[in-house]
Amino acid sequence: MVFENAGLSCGFLCLNGRFSQPDSSGVVFNMNTNDHNSLIINLEGIFFKYPGSSGNVIDNLDLKLYRRDRIGIMGDRIGIMASNGSGKTTLFHIIMGLLKPDAGNIEIFGKPVSTEKDFEKVRRRIGLLFQDADDQLFSPTVLEDVAFAPMNLGKTPDQAKKIALDILNKLGLDGFENRITYKLSGGEKKLVSLATVLAMKPEVLLLDEPSTGLDEKTKARLVDVLSDLGLSYILISHENDFLYKVTDSIYTMENGKIFPVEKIHRHLHTHPHISHE
Repeated sequence: MVFENAGLSCGFLCLNGRFSQPDSSGVVFNMNTNDHNSLIINLEGIFFKYPGSSGNVIDNLDLKLYRRDRIGIMGDRIGIMASNGSGKTTLFHIIMGLLKPDAGNIEIFGKPVSTEKDFEKVRRRIGLLFQDADDQLFSPTVLEDVAFAPMNLGKTPDQAKKIALDILNKLGLDGFENRITYKLSGGEKKLVSLATVLAMKPEVLLLDEPSTGLDEKTKARLVDVLSDLGLSYILISHENDFLYKVTDSIYTMENGKIFPVEKIHRHLHTHPHISHE
């Protein structure tokens, strides 16, 4: 099936009985055989403009993200690849309630969200990886940074330490727990930032340029980690090869809207999943 919209030619393969299709205005609708209970994120008619700007960064945008089941067969892993300034990071910040849209409706986990109190609950269940790791890390040591989220969610210091060490181990960061955060390399900071997000045991991820600054060996490790998570996520990247390895479908953003680029067919892997119980 091929869609052509705004100069984009989009080839598709149907996966899990589902595909995404823009209407005549270019707005994306996700056609999913799952019931409404599996819908995690539902954006309808979102508009957003920064103060002083001449046009909308987000312009009548619709987006749906569905939950993966416990063995990762159903659900969405969406990649977004678009030019700087196209609204990718803005979209993430709207989902997390860090920016308030000028118009439109947001439902997260089946409930409308609009107030700060609503989004406080959302932020306990959705993990956001910031584009700049320095915006995410604030504690003196790696262990303190990674253990912060579990402790903030009610874990004891010993429980939080165990969670932090387990996550660091899964990311190949053994022995990093006592490292000074600000002395880490850019790639190391990125991985530690991801560890802080995974330590909160989120139900869905928003990942903003997670592979930036990583060497090829570390990037391959990241691919394995994301593949084994068993979570739905939306991932922003400028690296086409990386997106092909870790997402099921790739979108782009242009003129405030989101468009499908390609649906990826992949065989299920048999690696054990990282537990989030």
